[in-house]
Amino acid sequence: MTTPCRVRAAHAGDCEEIMRMIQELAQYEERLNEMENSVEALRQDGFEEAPFFSCMVAELLEGEGTGPTLVGYSIFFRKYSSYTGRALFMDDLFVRRHYRGKGIGSQLLASVAQECLLLGCPELQFHVLVRNTPAIKFYFSRGAKGLYTNERFHLLRFQTNDLQRMVLSLEEPGSLQFGV
Repeated sequence: MTTPCRVRAAHAGDCEEIMRMIQELAQYEERLNEMENSVEALRQDGFEEAPFFSCMVAELLEGEGTGPTLVGYSIFFRKYSSYTGRALFMDDLFVRRHYRGKGIGSQLLASVAQECLLLGCPELQFHVLVRNTPAIKFYFSRGAKGLYTNERFHLLRFQTNDLQRMVLSLEEPGSLQFGV
């Protein structure tokens, strides 16, 4: 069952909540000791002139009583290979624990896939912790292919056909708000 949410480009006002989710992810991955980022650095690096990254957020549209609530995010950036050309690299895709299994991760991933295609990038690459079995299953079920594995991470990718399939699998692709 999917949860009604809107996926949209993040804005500077979202940085505090995005940072809280980044900390939740770091805790889940047992990497809190590696955290060096701050809300201010996130704001500066993503939302000022010449941003280093783009970010999509999933915003819950119902309930909670206080208006929209951010329940997930994805951070990604452009990369370039002299061999294969343009690509996007997705650093994180995270959905808060209580909202997992409700289609929100699929909506976030499809929004990044659409952005990838809009930018003319034929592939989306990302790392997944070797021990994060639920995420690995999630990505492989959507067509991800492995590039390599080390003791800590799998490097995976989606290619054009996979990206197109994800975008088309959304019930209403036009309802997502893009423009990162």
